[in-house]
Amino acid sequence: MAEPLDAVLAIHNAFRRDMAGVDAAALDTARGKPGLASQIERYRFLDKVLVWHARGEEVGIFPVIEGIAPSVAEAYERDHRALDAALKAWDAAMSAGDALQTARATAAPKFHLDTHLGKDDAHLYPLMRAHVSVADQGQALAKMSGTVPQDRFPEVVMWLFPLLGHDDRENMTRIWQMVRPAPTFAQVKQLIQKAVGEDWAELTRRIPALA
Repeated sequence: MAEPLDAVLAIHNAFRRDMAGVDAAALDTARGKPGLASQIERYRFLDKVLVWHARGEEVGIFPVIEGIAPSVAEAYERDHRALDAALKAWDAAMSAGDALQTARATAAPKFHLDTHLGKDDAHLYPLMRAHVSVADQGQALAKMSGTVPQDRFPEVVMWLFPLLGHDDRENMTRIWQMVRPAPTFAQVKQLIQKAVGEDWAELTRRIPALA
């Protein structure tokens, strides 16, 4: 059964996949392969989602962690500030239009992000799962999700679901179905269906109530 923290782990998987794709496109472009500009440009929205996610952890997750493991969150917040710096350098390289510098600047946040998300998945969120009730996890996630501007939420859904595997899609959908009022979830369901396209049949097979 899906639990609130499964939503965070699914988003982490989306970050990894999108970041890997942008990094590969930047490297291939630096090597002279044409036609990858649109893939590299994905960094612009990815950058925004990373910032919203980090801010969400700081307001929703880190205070809870501080209550069960004092001083642990501080190291993770330092990771966020380092990622901020890497993203600024990335943006500067993109704006300069230098393919080689862009490839180098893309590799840095990818390495940092992979390391940080690995720590999250192996340490931070298992701490929460072990010591925080499911209800309190849900409250923390609600605070976390509140950092996403509501007018950008449809964009987040359209970005997120194509990057997820079937299990993560199922978990995200079930969690949103649990925590959102029925009229609101009906709107979210339409966004999910549009985002996954032909894979909607597989999602409704896993969650028959969607059909």
